[in-house]
Amino acid sequence: MDRELEIRLSGSGGQGLILAAGILAEALTTEGRNVAQSQSYEPTSRGGLSRSDLVVSDGEADYPLVSEIDCLVILDQVAVAASRDMIRPEAIVVTDAKTVTEPPAGSFRLAELPLSETAITLGNRRIANIVALSALTAMGGLCDRDVLKQTVLRRSPKTYVDLNMDALHAGWELAERCV
Repeated sequence: MDRELEIRLSGSGGQGLILAAGILAEALTTEGRNVAQSQSYEPTSRGGLSRSDLVVSDGEADYPLVSEIDCLVILDQVAVAASRDMIRPEAIVVTDAKTVTEPPAGSFRLAELPLSETAITLGNRRIANIVALSALTAMGGLCDRDVLKQTVLRRSPKTYVDLNMDALHAGWELAERCV
């Protein structure tokens, strides 16, 4: 990798974005990458902004905040403004087609996907974070699918293992439709 890769997962509190970012960070470190991670969240009762930034490098990743986003997930309209001016022209931006009604505009690759609807169809809206994570990793070629799968298996509560496996596969299928 010639330069650092900057990733942000964003939405509103309670959407599991910090968990998803932790899963991605662990998968990337399993593959030998260095990751600096930060997170910011406001109270969920207020519909507050939640985000987690990952800075990925083959060398030292010494600053945990993104400044030029390469890969972005947005699960709620409240999160659009916080990232809009930091998206690189060649970035991949994945938004939830239902909850992000006015996605950012630019020369980047925008994929408006039915993330929350897919999660509901699978049985639980709370797995939209894993649907989004798998779609983003597939579209961006961020990590090996098997490594991501094993990481999700390790990090999932027992009651969510099957749902999260379904969510991974659904996200990969959504990403394949975007090609």
